Amino acid sequence: MRIIQKQTVYQLTFMPRFFPVNAYLVEEQDSLTLIDAALPYGVKGILSAAARIGKPIARIVLTHAHSDHIGALDALKAALPEATVYISARDAKLLAGDLSLEPHEPATPIRGGVPKPGAIKTVPDVLLQDGDRVGSLLAVAAPGHTPGHMAFLDTRNRALIAGDALQTRGGMAVSGQLQPTFPFPAMATWNREVSLSTARKLRALDPSLLAVGHGLMLEQPLAKLDRAIAAAERKLNATAERKGSHA
Repeated sequence: MRIIQKQTVYQLTFMPRFFPVNAYLVEEQDSLTLIDAALPYGVKGILSAAARIGKPIARIVLTHAHSDHIGALDALKAALPEATVYISARDAKLLAGDLSLEPHEPATPIRGGVPKPGAIKTVPDVLLQDGDRVGSLLAVAAPGHTPGHMAFLDTRNRALIAGDALQTRGGMAVSGQLQPTFPFPAMATWNREVSLSTARKLRALDPSLLAVGHGLMLEQPLAKLDRAIAAAERKLNATAERKGSHA
């Protein structure tokens, strides 16, 4: 496991060379917030990183309910029974293994490693909505990769933990836009059009630091974020034009 610190954010990366999966510890005055639970074997690394920082993990926050972000959740909750577990109200359904769509949602299938019903034993303590607060973090609804995906903005320094709404591994990209050298986030994305709207929303937060589920953290990310959004717009427009020409 690799650990990199920037501002109040510690990036914990499992399998950094081959298939980087990130979890994050965000430092508060007297405690830590864990964002995402990575892979099942990651529990020891996460707990040892918190011990090195010297503060307890008081909150476990999930950006979404894919298997590489919830893998160690049950083991972490067993080790940290007092920690409060947070997920969006929408992705709580996915965490419970329910793949059904809401009536207002685009009818594209939910993809990626969603747990089977009953596979995750931990019941979330708090179901988040857009605009809720978790310590110093602002919860931001960021759908697209999954219907209930969330990002988290540190209000002290504008560090943005964006989960899989964006990727930096294989090149900066909006969720759903295939990067040939690391295609997996795109393959697991529910809806590319919704993902693009989310990317624009996250750009408007003016982040000073971008931290994602797969890839290195990026300081002063706006220029690269603008290019990624423009590339997604071009690809989606081209796809729409091709569909129109065949209609």
